[in-house]
Amino acid sequence: MNIAILIFDRLTALDAVGPYEVLSRLPGAKVTFVAERLGPKRTDTGQLALIADATIAEFPSPDILVVPGGHGRVDLMNDGLVHEWLRAAHETSTWTTSVCTGSLVLAGAGLLEGKRATSHWLALDELAQFGAEPISQRVVFDGKVVTAAGVSAGIDMALSLAARIAGEQAAQAIQLSIEYDPRPPFDVGSPDKAPAEIIRQVHAYARSQAHKHPFG
Repeated sequence: MNIAILIFDRLTALDAVGPYEVLSRLPGAKVTFVAERLGPKRTDTGQLALIADATIAEFPSPDILVVPGGHGRVDLMNDGLVHEWLRAAHETSTWTTSVCTGSLVLAGAGLLEGKRATSHWLALDELAQFGAEPISQRVVFDGKVVTAAGVSAGIDMALSLAARIAGEQAAQAIQLSIEYDPRPPFDVGSPDKAPAEIIRQVHAYARSQAHKHPFG
């Protein structure tokens, strides 16, 4: 089972690494980080790099496709080689997935039209511009398309997908192996829970960045 995780400069690290940690543990899985060009891709904090070991041209038909988000997704919104690859890969993929604003890249390639989908809460409404139906949920399945909300939701998406592929016991074993037992110190992980002042701070930080949505 070939799994391709698209990477690019200024991606959000956990968007890619979270699903990697889960999906790489599936029986028979081979995960490859792919990009337009080989080599390191700096994350949006600038302190970490992921390595593309294959080009998208070398990886035309993955069984599972994962598209993360991040600052750099803005550069992938115009039609070009990445969109062409996404459309072609989607034709034969078993699952086409995204994390955070990676769903906007899928949408820009025309793959979410008429579909239910999610994204980071700051970007969720943008999906409608591409003909998708925005859904405020952690993970959304619509046919073979699976989208996850912001950043950490990629782990939930990958575990949900693992259950579909290998069964719930296998997914549960993966969850235990990575000790994914979240008990956050603050119950502010979604705008429905966060105080108004915290939401204002996040919006202010987003506006201060060069791009509108700095959180993946």
